[in-house]
Amino acid sequence: MPLLARCLPLCTALALGAASLSAHATEGALGRPITGLQGTSFAGVVPPTPGFNLLTQYIYYSGHIGAQREVPIGGSTAVGLDAQFQLLSFTGMYVWPTGEGRWNYASAIAVPFAKVDVDADIRLGRFGASTSDSDTGPFDIAVVPIIASRHFSQTKHMSLALYIYTPSGSYDPDKLANVSLNNWTYSPTVGYTQLGQGGTLEFSTLAAVDFYTENHATDYQNGAVFRIDALLIKRTASGWGFGAAGGWIQQLEDDTGPTADRLNGFKGHSLSIGPIATYKTGKVEFSARWLHEFDVKNRIEGNPVMVTGTVSF
Repeated sequence: MPLLARCLPLCTALALGAASLSAHATEGALGRPITGLQGTSFAGVVPPTPGFNLLTQYIYYSGHIGAQREVPIGGSTAVGLDAQFQLLSFTGMYVWPTGEGRWNYASAIAVPFAKVDVDADIRLGRFGASTSDSDTGPFDIAVVPIIASRHFSQTKHMSLALYIYTPSGSYDPDKLANVSLNNWTYSPTVGYTQLGQGGTLEFSTLAAVDFYTENHATDYQNGAVFRIDALLIKRTASGWGFGAAGGWIQQLEDDTGPTADRLNGFKGHSLSIGPIATYKTGKVEFSARWLHEFDVKNRIEGNPVMVTGTVSF
């Protein structure tokens, strides 16, 4: 499979780091996914070449939700929420030595570090006050026990995986900013990649449903969230690639719990689109994207930026 072997396998693991950015779940008006950042190069591909791969990823996201909308956060609610998130994530992925067959397999783990800054007007019953908070430290570790990739042909590939996000970061329900969601999240995920024009034109898409456990510190249960992201990239002989990326997040269920019930379930959705550029030299590939979120409801709205570097050993 010469065309398949040229794919950088850790591109499949981009979703592991990208989906883990957030100070809060739908509790807090964001969740683990940020619209459009989960779309990955070669999302459907685990190539047959075995070995270890390393991804370093930086994400910056600044967003807000207007004062007309109450947001569940910690044990209270906030209005006029402004937040900045920075995430530095290190993801390792091992491609198992299964040979050049119809199926190939990999496993991955992501260790992220986050900085969160939040400004908001907090509401406690009839009383309110403007406040700000920040937190820095290790964020929730994410693991993928198995990524299974099915090769239908040299140009058509599909992947199946279960992403597991742990509540390993620090969490304080009395704080406005936290580097953990304080819940387990399970994300069954399907990826697909279609290659054309001799492998220089790529379309990849990644779809998943995020199932959250309850945040027992606040008695808040996030509803299941569906997300789909896609990208289209044209690569050149010089190593550069250019295209577009986008995403759609749609909450499938209402949130539940005392605060969520008062806010009528706080079900959210959002869309995003923007440019993406890549550069590959040898076994190293870099990628950068900027996205504009729109049609946003009950979620923080902003313009996320993501820069990544991938190395195959």
